This record gives sequence, structure tokens and C-alpha cells, in this order.
Amino acid sequence: MKIEVKEKNGDEIVFIIHDADVPFVNAIRRIAMMEIPKIAIEDVNIIKNDSAMFNEVLAHRLGLVPLVSDNEAIEGLVIDGECDCDDYCPKCSVSFSIVENGPGTVYSKDLTSTDSKIKPVHDTIPLFKLKEDQEVELEAVAKVGLGLEHAKWIPTTVCAYKQYPDISFDPEKEVFPEVVEACPRNILKRNKKTKKVTVQNIENCSMCGSCVRASENNAINVGFKENTFIFRIETDGSIPPEEVLLNACDVLNEKADKIITFCKDVL
Repeated sequence: MKIEVKEKNGDEIVFIIHDADVPFVNAIRRIAMMEIPKIAIEDVNIIKNDSAMFNEVLAHRLGLVPLVSDNEAIEGLVIDGECDCDDYCPKCSVSFSIVENGPGTVYSKDLTSTDSKIKPVHDTIPLFKLKEDQEVELEAVAKVGLGLEHAKWIPTTVCAYKQYPDISFDPEKEVFPEVVEACPRNILKRNKKTKKVTVQNIENCSMCGSCVRASENNAINVGFKENTFIFRIETDGSIPPEEVLLNACDVLNEKADKIITFCKDVL
């Protein structure tokens, strides 16, 4: 297997996987979305709420605020449900609080955390507005969880792959301008003098088949390369994308070890 990084920019990474099969690549995708530990606000105790927002809506908005959840930040915290405490404790949770008076807009930066490492990823997420003499006071508890339980624990906003496109031409047939114009992503380019059609930025091809349908003489064929995939991971900023990928591989390795151990014990 060979992995080639094509793009790495902030919270996004794009790479190509060679010599792999669909079940393996899809397993990485599912684990990256659903089984990577992340911290998010789970319980909200609203002491006072004079804003126009209902308590339930306010709690929901707080739960969807991305919190820093990299390995260093959540090190030592136990996943919700695996702790021996009755409700929550410092071993499995981090507390936040808001005490604000109007007028003004309250942002994610106004969430005060008991742990300096665990805080909102972005400071400018608007939570609610307060008018003159309005006040909001609340306490929130963030816990570590998995995307299997709730969307707020999914670290990725985009986690997808596609098979590597492959475009070929019949050398004995002419590729007419209509074929080039039919491509919605401008993958095909035709030289007016030589009338030769070339492929540019093939990785952007969605394999929609518009060019094939526009070719009346079947001069073009769109397919894909076997066992080669373009994989894209984009996160909400809570966990770096490369860390999501490494953690997903570790989880998959643990699952494989369990199967091997089971087989050895049974067989």
C-alpha cells in the first residue's frame, strides 16, 4: 500500500491511497466519523435565562459548539459511560459556565472552562443575544463521547473517498467540441489548431458521464483505476485531520487484534 498526500491545509487533508480495496478504505472512513473520541457539551444547567431563546434551543446550540479535543487536550479523560461515578466527575468531564448581562451578543469565547486546554475552537460563534436588563446564567458539562452516540461527537465535517478517475480516448475517433463543453468541471481541454483533447486536473473529475453521453461516436470513456482512491478528511477544528486518520488506524488495528485473538482462542 502507498499513500500520497495531495493537499494539507488547516483542518483539511486530501490524500491518495494506492493498492487498497473498498472494504478497507470504507472501514477507515466509518471509524474516522463514528469512533474517534471527542469532547462536547452534554448537560446544561440553566440557572437564569432572560433571552428570547428557549432553554432547550440554547442547550442544543451549546452542545454543537466544537471544543478542542486533540489527544493532548483530552488525555486522561474517560469516555462517558465508562467512568465509575454516578453522573460526572473530573475524570470524565470538564465544566463550563456563562454569566452575561445585556445588551449585547454572547459568543463562544464567553464560555469559561475549568480546563485551559479544553475550550471552544472558534471564539466568534454567536450563541444568543441579550437586550437591556436581560441576563443569562448557566453551567454546562462537557463529556467525551463517540459519533456513534450523537452527531456532536463526530469530529469530521467531511469524510469521504472516491475511486481515482480514469479518462481514455479512442485514437481512431475524433473528440468533438460538444464533448469538451459538456464537462461541468472543465476537465477536458481542446486545442483548436490540432483538435487534440487533453485531460487536466483529472482528480477533480466526478465521473458523472456527461462527456460520454455527449459523444455520439463513443470517442471517450470514463472509468476508474482499480484499488486507487482519493480520500478527503475535513474536521470542525476540534481535532487535526491527520490525528483523526491516525486514531482511526489505531482503532482499526485494535479491532483486527481482537479478531485474531478470538480466532486463536476458539480455533
